[in-house]
Amino acid sequence: MDQTRREVGLGEFGRIRRFFAPLAGPGGLGLMDDAALIDCAPGHRLVVTVDAIVEGVHYLADDPPDLVARKLLRANLSDLAAMGARPLYYLLATALPASLGDDWVARFAAGLAEDQQNYCIALLGGDSVATTGPAVLSLTALGEVAVGAEIRRSGAQPGDRIWVSGTIGDAFLGLQVLRGGYPSLAPVDRVALTRRFQLPEPRTALGPRLAGVAHAMLDVSDGLLADLGHICEASHTGATVVLQSLPLSPAARRAVAGEPDLPASLAAAGDDYELLFAAPPEADAAVGRLAAELGLPITAIGTIETGAGVRLVDAGGNPIRVATAGYRHF
Repeated sequence: MDQTRREVGLGEFGRIRRFFAPLAGPGGLGLMDDAALIDCAPGHRLVVTVDAIVEGVHYLADDPPDLVARKLLRANLSDLAAMGARPLYYLLATALPASLGDDWVARFAAGLAEDQQNYCIALLGGDSVATTGPAVLSLTALGEVAVGAEIRRSGAQPGDRIWVSGTIGDAFLGLQVLRGGYPSLAPVDRVALTRRFQLPEPRTALGPRLAGVAHAMLDVSDGLLADLGHICEASHTGATVVLQSLPLSPAARRAVAGEPDLPASLAAAGDDYELLFAAPPEADAAVGRLAAELGLPITAIGTIETGAGVRLVDAGGNPIRVATAGYRHF
């Protein structure tokens, strides 16, 4: 967009009125006030989470704006699901360079609108500022959970099975495809993997239904091994994961064919946004029923143990060395 177009753009408040006010829920008061008003149902608690994404770190500069918006929202919805909460509202803060004009913001808001319908969630408010650096987008999501039904990281017990929903490693491979990797993959596989990177599927239907089933849970964002380590640290336990048990999609299996060391790296890859949880063996049947009812694979991949730390082993129980357990920001 040229300088003249930027000068006659909608501006901060024009963008709010045109693109974001239509997304506001009742508590957002039309985005006309400095804060929102929300009610909490009797016997419930609010669950609040925030995530930020940065251009060039969490998404690519040429990613479609609507998919950027939806990934930002869905990453937060995944956090709510990981505590067994139902999504309600969100707040949005953006720091955008001048090069991202009104057209970009319009497409970004359209992505939010689409997923508001998909997940029955509404905007309450937020903030927008300019930056000379890369775009930074922050979203705070609010959900609700019945008192005592929340699922935390700290409840895993020795003997629990470790389960994960969906498949692991697709997002990592999708990012590699977007960067030019795996050129020999069939187009259908390249599309499937890149979509998993750009548009994760938060398990909002599964999370609340694991109340009373899972002892501990979180979502896989930084990498399965690293995130399982957070459960172990909070629960004062250890864990063993069997590499061959990790669920890979057909596209991922074709991508890693001929690369025997790659599956171990996928165990440490991030951006999957699948639910990782610990449950006692007597919950096996309940987990199986949920998988069938939701049409969602849920795979047992290991065991919670006494001790500390996470071990990755092969089918024979031999340790597998992994250079890093997951993504680290610092």
